Amino acid sequence: MPERFAIYYAPGAAEPLWAKSKEWLGRDPLTGATIDGPLAGTSRDALFDRSVSARRYGFHATIKAPMTLAADKSRAELEDALADFAAEAEPVAIGRLKLSLIDGFLALVPADQPRELTDFAGEVVEAFEPFRALPSAAERERRLKGGHLSERQIELMDRFGYPYVFEQFRFHMTLTDRLPEHEREAYSRAAAAHFGALAEAETMLDRLVLFHEPEPGAPFMRLGDFILTGEAANERIRAR
Repeated sequence: MPERFAIYYAPGAAEPLWAKSKEWLGRDPLTGATIDGPLAGTSRDALFDRSVSARRYGFHATIKAPMTLAADKSRAELEDALADFAAEAEPVAIGRLKLSLIDGFLALVPADQPRELTDFAGEVVEAFEPFRALPSAAERERRLKGGHLSERQIELMDRFGYPYVFEQFRFHMTLTDRLPEHEREAYSRAAAAHFGALAEAETMLDRLVLFHEPEPGAPFMRLGDFILTGEAANERIRAR
């Protein structure tokens, strides 16, 4: 499988939530640096073992899931399209955050996901679908393995390469891999201590961030931010 690209939301690299997430997961996807040091409520080694996948993908919320580019598309074209999209789109409220367990994974999620956020994510999925290469039959079978997807989720996966889009979309920024049931309360307390007020802060989706997996299994890297300004749309309105 060749390199993959993903369109995520992640806090700005200068924002406190990004700094806290790097400390928690122990890796900076912008520089590739490993981050060590003590954590409140848990040991670094214990959390390292419980966040292997979360650390590899980097702190983010998936908007357009990792994809191999279609044969007629390039990274430069994807970046140009992201810049154009960001110039048309306005920031979207995520609302107040909260810590939550999703199928055993600890994550930061909206306390009450706004409809506008769900709709915006769907717009991104559709807008960038032409950049996605279709998976092979073997890849499709691998994704279906386990039989946990509903008929609707399989339909969405076949159409858009990812089952959790449109009405199935749930905004979440993952902090751990799936935790054993007896450890979930302890890690929830540790995350609450680590993130403090940031775990309940009002948050805006003000950018789309391009992440890159250079080869299968490699850590994802943060390539660039595309700030949602709505400038192009506003210019057209002013020109009328």
